Amino acid sequence: MDGRILDRLFEVVASRKGADPASSWTAKLLAEAPELPARKMAEEATETLIAALGDDRQALTAEAADLIYHLLVVLVSRGVELEDVWAELQRREAQSGIAEKAGRGQ
Repeated sequence: MDGRILDRLFEVVASRKGADPASSWTAKLLAEAPELPARKMAEEATETLIAALGDDRQALTAEAADLIYHLLVVLVSRGVELEDVWAELQRREAQSGIAEKAGRGQ
């Protein structure tokens, strides 16, 4: 398995920005940002949660893939680079979970 799949998918999503919405579902989502991508991501998050509570690993896998795709669309639509997300994860990796949450004021 190639761990760079998210980077490649992010680039594909980004390449659809400004494309004809009639030619691509991704382009349609981006054209109707931020509302449509956010709504779709919320829908997929709910479906992922429901699948997580069940016993069907394949359903959870499929819903997780949908959620990740829609998260990438939201990130592109709001101008957030995937490298920024990786940097934030790296920053948090250096802290314990409790210390990290305390640092966010939660």
